[in-house]
Amino acid sequence: MDPELEAFIPLLPRTDLADPVGYRKIYADLAASRPAPDTSGLEMEDRTVPADPDVPVRIYRPHQPQGAVIWLHGGGWVVGSLDTEHLWAAPMANLSGAVVITVDFRLSPEHRFPAALDDVYAVLTWTHDHAAELGIDPDRIAVAGHSAGAGLAAQVALRARDRQGPPIRFQLLNEAELDDRQETWSQRNFTDTPWINRDVVAASWRHYLGSQPATPYAAPARADDLSGLPPAYIATAEFDPNRDDDIAYALRLLQAGVSVELHQWPGTFHGSLAIQSADVSQRQLAELGAVLRRALAE
Repeated sequence: MDPELEAFIPLLPRTDLADPVGYRKIYADLAASRPAPDTSGLEMEDRTVPADPDVPVRIYRPHQPQGAVIWLHGGGWVVGSLDTEHLWAAPMANLSGAVVITVDFRLSPEHRFPAALDDVYAVLTWTHDHAAELGIDPDRIAVAGHSAGAGLAAQVALRARDRQGPPIRFQLLNEAELDDRQETWSQRNFTDTPWINRDVVAASWRHYLGSQPATPYAAPARADDLSGLPPAYIATAEFDPNRDDDIAYALRLLQAGVSVELHQWPGTFHGSLAIQSADVSQRQLAELGAVLRRALAE
């Protein structure tokens, strides 16, 4: 474990998805206690995307953006909001030079799959159709996220491909939740890792799916055909149950002819990027922004 990160582990609250409403408050309070990001160079706007039901979004617009990033929050599809994701969205807009759109998708277990995917797909379609209003090139739209949000980014990339929907230029999957089967070495063995462990991942899938069987649109690792998907950047944390699922997905994308950049961050754990004082976290955050900037450049 990275020593800078290890020092914070005793301070982390226990992740307990057994009480979704209670944990949402803990998660929101934790986010609110952290220093606010610099938004001085950004225009910010809350909007509502027309859909069934309508989807709240928050738009971060830097000076002269080239493209847009639909940024999807983590939290196991159970917790997270526009406010909790503000800590990531503002830096991403500054570092990437892109319009960043965060999505307040519906949460489980109140709204199970495919509710969140439907919300994100509606925002993708709206972003493409309103590109001129947003001041972006409609062919420069990326989907990105962390954890369950990265899983949603992979889901929406599959749906857009199969429906011949809006073109997605790039997908950024950070510590993505991709496979409900939990059969890889890291899923079976990381039972006591910080912040997220095997049981927490299992609970998030139970909330997300309920009693319905998983389809490839819910668990992208189940998809037989990964060809024709957008180029990808996939990042993994060393002590993360999702690690081996993500590496396997990157390899399968490569074998399907999709260009992939894969980065395994040593000494990190799932969500340790939130400890932004650590050198490795600062490097991770800078890289995420630089990757998006390159992907959306001419």
